Amino acid sequence: MSNEPSNTSGIISKVWSYCNTLRDDGVGYGDYLEQLTYLLFLKMADEFSRPPHNRKLPIPKEYNWESLTAKRGAELESHYTTLLRELSHSKAILGQIFIKSQNKIQDPAKLFKLIDMIDKEQWTMMGTDVKGKIYEGLLEKNAEDTKSGAGQYFTPRPLIKAMVACVQPQPMKSIADPACGTGGFFLAAYDYISDSKNFTLTKEQKEFLKNSSFYGNEIVAGARRLALMNMFLHNIGDIDSETFILPTDSLVADTGLRVDYVLTNPPFGKKSSMTFTNEEGEQEKEGLTYNRQDFWATTSNKQLNFVQHIRTLLKTSGKAAVVLPDNVLFEGGAGETVRKKILETTDLHTILRLPTGIFYAQGVKANVLFFDNKPASKDPWTSEVWIYDYRTNIRHTLKKSPLKFEDLEEFIECYNSTNRHKRKETWHPESNPEGRWRKFTYEEIVSRDKTSLDITWLKDKSLADLDNLPDPDVLANDIIENLEAGIESFKEIVVTINGK
Repeated sequence: MSNEPSNTSGIISKVWSYCNTLRDDGVGYGDYLEQLTYLLFLKMADEFSRPPHNRKLPIPKEYNWESLTAKRGAELESHYTTLLRELSHSKAILGQIFIKSQNKIQDPAKLFKLIDMIDKEQWTMMGTDVKGKIYEGLLEKNAEDTKSGAGQYFTPRPLIKAMVACVQPQPMKSIADPACGTGGFFLAAYDYISDSKNFTLTKEQKEFLKNSSFYGNEIVAGARRLALMNMFLHNIGDIDSETFILPTDSLVADTGLRVDYVLTNPPFGKKSSMTFTNEEGEQEKEGLTYNRQDFWATTSNKQLNFVQHIRTLLKTSGKAAVVLPDNVLFEGGAGETVRKKILETTDLHTILRLPTGIFYAQGVKANVLFFDNKPASKDPWTSEVWIYDYRTNIRHTLKKSPLKFEDLEEFIECYNSTNRHKRKETWHPESNPEGRWRKFTYEEIVSRDKTSLDITWLKDKSLADLDNLPDPDVLANDIIENLEAGIESFKEIVVTINGK
């Protein structure tokens, strides 16, 4: 940050304070983020078209940045609305950013003020960390806005950073996220590979990292738009390059893509479904199953489908780190089939049990599964599964006690990326029964009911020690989370029963 202009914090506070001004007009974080995305993209394109860059870009003159700065009042509002509509028909990243775009700032004076604020800065000269800080900050604020539902596309950044620190992606390797949300895993992998403490990149490696490393899917247009802009601001991809985040449902088919790493947090909610209108004109939901030759089990459980798809995506030497809810660890039927196959065909070596209170979606109990793909073999590839229990007796809340990267440093140390086969348990039945790091053999796991990977051994102290109960607000939050998780499960049952 030392090379950054001294007005860095001024720019950040300006962008933030204007967000609050617009909130008074009913423009939420999500809407503000979208308008900021459109305008920033046009301003940066304008800067790229001038010296020293002098690039020819596919933005028609009548819809470029200058066409906006020259107008005021009702004429500006009308022109901006037309511009958004016309640019949505463009090709490459330009079209993907402006697809389904709408003007949400109805007051022309406030729209002009926002354009003027963006116009005063040279964004291409600004460090990627500054632009990233502004944008990632707004993405997180948007995720906190529970009414918008944006939290489901936002994985806590400390968790992503810890997953990347364990996997340690290498230069000149491909990285996929089949449900990429706003692009958090891509950014963390990019930061790790471009960090001079980890690698000294050659020109070829830098070029590959910028233009050829990442492959994503995101079916929600708004989230995909934010992801593309987030990448662009962090110097990933280019203003006139083809998009590497596809709008298609990654589960529909095996496209033949094979990658070195998959880092992902598939959307929560068990059922895959599609909505259609029945003969009475009513909206109905129908369970969506994917009939794929490469899947071991046909199911409408979205997470189990993602596990199967991720295994297909990996090269035979590929590695995956995936955030998955508890049901994937214990559910019978298709769940048991998928677990057995993952244990046989890959080396499922590590599970990190996550605490509640770290996701913006309420009531989520999740884990990170780390597995390495392997060539075909008659013997199972998994010999032992190491489990780190960072859930029992751990309390996090989004506001008062959010998850920090430091909280996961002990896990990263135990994971021992440099030599995974020299791991040491911290658990011991006599000397340390409270140890959080424990291994289980393949034989122990397959002998469990339904090959369940939902394994705990630590005593929940809050239940045993009535004199040291957590604060009332923590208890209340735990109760709310459990109730909401239960309600979600019942809603899914009702949807299944009624088909609505």
